Amino acid sequence: MSNKAAVLFRVVAIAEAFSWTGLLVGMFLKYVVELGEGGVPVLGMVHGVLFVLYVVTTLAVARPLGWRFGTVVMALLAAIPPLFTWLFEKWALRRGKLDGPERLRHGGTGLFVRGGEDALAGA
Repeated sequence: MSNKAAVLFRVVAIAEAFSWTGLLVGMFLKYVVELGEGGVPVLGMVHGVLFVLYVVTTLAVARPLGWRFGTVVMALLAAIPPLFTWLFEKWALRRGKLDGPERLRHGGTGLFVRGGEDALAGA
């Protein structure tokens, strides 16, 4: 379960970051270059939907991934500044937060293992 939760979280986090980028480009075209709407209504709606999906996904995957309260708060706060969901996703991947509590026993995503062989020997 934790592997599916990690993949879901990663996809939604990156999609939310790209929607932020699209909205910022649209706002630049609308307000700075003054090219009309610049797609802001559509991009704003897409970003709003992905923002809500990111919040719901974060709350849904927190338990299967074994996140503590502080990690959940950081993930939710990452949705506010542009592109921080992507930065949080990268941080969580490197810190093993996307591996789930059974990472050492059942595999998980396990792309970055802190402690190397010593961590595996302790399991």
